[in-house]
Parts: sequence; C-alpha cells; structure tokens
Amino acid sequence: MADAVTSATWDQEVLKSTTLVLVDFWAVWCGPCRMVAPIVDEISKEYAGKLKVLKLNTDENPDVAGRYKIMGIPTLMFFKNGERVDQVVGAVPKAQLKVKVDSLLA
Repeated sequence: MADAVTSATWDQEVLKSTTLVLVDFWAVWCGPCRMVAPIVDEISKEYAGKLKVLKLNTDENPDVAGRYKIMGIPTLMFFKNGERVDQVVGAVPKAQLKVKVDSLLA
C-alpha cells in the first residue's frame, strides 16, 4: 500500500530519498485515479525495498501540484536523488508502468 505524502513531508519523503520514488498525484473525485490506484499498490508491493511509492492528494496539497505543473490527474511522477526524472499522465496498464520502473531502476 502506498503511503500518503503532504506538503509538510514532501522534502523529507521525496526530495531527500536515496531510492527511486514514484508519486501518484490524485484526487478523491477523479475516476481514472481510482482505476490506477490498485495498480500503484501492486507496484508498491512488487518493488518493495527498491522503489518508494507515495500518494499526494492534489486537492489537499495544491502547492506541490502547482510546483510540478500538474495539469491532469492521475500523474505518476518519478524522482531520483531529489530530481524529477520521468512521468506518466493518465491511467496506464500495469505492464507499461512496470517497463518504466524497470528502466529507471536499471
């Protein structure tokens, strides 16, 4: 299960992480976000220890969403050593997400 991240915990959880971080930018009212949530949770379990998976509610943390110019959700953003390295916008199949994670871990 992915942990929640907020504006208050963002720097510590994401920018200072020594492992690859996947952040799921989502909102309660977003249908595609609900579709991708179980996939994100499965990825979290499968890559435990290699990938940190976090969820950020864009309605509750608009400052972080604005900082990264989130225009559509779900947006799945990858961070490595404090830098954004890749992102996927929209609900994507698990296989496509795994290919992205594997390439970023390589």
